[in-house]
Amino acid sequence: MGNRIQAPHSQLILYPKYPEVRFSGFLKGTHDAPSKLMQSREGGRLLFLGITDKNEVIGHVVSQESDIAKEFAKNHYAGDDYGVFKLFDLVKEFKKIDAKDVLLKELIRIHELKWIKSKRLDAQNNILPCLSTNCGGYTLEAELGIAPNSLSEPDFHGWEIKQFGVKSFEKFSSAVITLMTPEPTGGFYKSNGVDEFIIKYGYADKLGRKDRLNFGGIHRVNLKCKATNLTMKLDGFDSDSGKIRNAGGAINLTDIEGEVTASWSFSSLLKHWAKKHAKAAYIPSIVSRIPEQSYCYSGEVMLGVGTSFDLFLKEMEIGSIYYDPGIKMENVSTKPKIKRRSQFRIKSGNLAGLYNDFEIHRLLAE
Repeated sequence: MGNRIQAPHSQLILYPKYPEVRFSGFLKGTHDAPSKLMQSREGGRLLFLGITDKNEVIGHVVSQESDIAKEFAKNHYAGDDYGVFKLFDLVKEFKKIDAKDVLLKELIRIHELKWIKSKRLDAQNNILPCLSTNCGGYTLEAELGIAPNSLSEPDFHGWEIKQFGVKSFEKFSSAVITLMTPEPTGGFYKSNGVDEFIIKYGYADKLGRKDRLNFGGIHRVNLKCKATNLTMKLDGFDSDSGKIRNAGGAINLTDIEGEVTASWSFSSLLKHWAKKHAKAAYIPSIVSRIPEQSYCYSGEVMLGVGTSFDLFLKEMEIGSIYYDPGIKMENVSTKPKIKRRSQFRIKSGNLAGLYNDFEIHRLLAE
């Protein structure tokens, strides 16, 4: 068993021109590092990278003649493709678990339950009633045993679970799906605060509710939103090649004078997108409120595997993905109460453009 050696100068460098990410600095400042293997051009070397439960990254490099390399070659470990890497879930490898098979079996079970009373899990896995309008996702997650958490991790055995409501299981290509809800990382919103942002760029409630300001409306790239007079721009993305050309780029929301009112840096979104959406399952549901709020889940689901942030930005460029915030300030003149919700959304019929492999899967054979 080898010793763990600190590699304090390890870094990932993004070269968007190519595009590629280079891993460097891992030998600098280390003691007893495997320099010969890492610096050589020996064929058949293997580099293993693993993440501990404390979010530490551990690397281990072996030569082609090592026992580990021979075992690896002998057993032909398949692994899921993740860019230039192969992903291996050690629990699945030892227990021979097929995550996709486990997921589909659970979705079949949930589909066959028909109507499921609306519910949600708390952080201690206690089942609680759920009566809000967004309980379709909570109910599905409760059935799958997914407790709410704030981690940017896939939900179920490496799969991101996305439920969306429809009126009919026969027609679900026009349903709106929220892909992610990141807070802005720059612009007036970040520097001056959401309260000043709403006061400056928000508008009076269109339903006549007093003492309330809203900030909403569909914002697509290069099209001015009528509700806010703001325009979404992609700074650092080359639409012709479909590639990021500036690692410091951002999604910018600009006003008529060109001021950036809110922005989301590519770096802040890239990690979240690739990590959460490498494998995603989209499940349609129908709600019934008689005699009590319940949900039924479709026998057809959409499965997407393999994505990149470039694909996300490409779909933004053509207008398939749009910014649709639900931000509001109530009690403006007394004790303001603010709700933050920055949403990037897409219609279900456009999901295929986000993945290298996309299918509509029928859970039960006819």
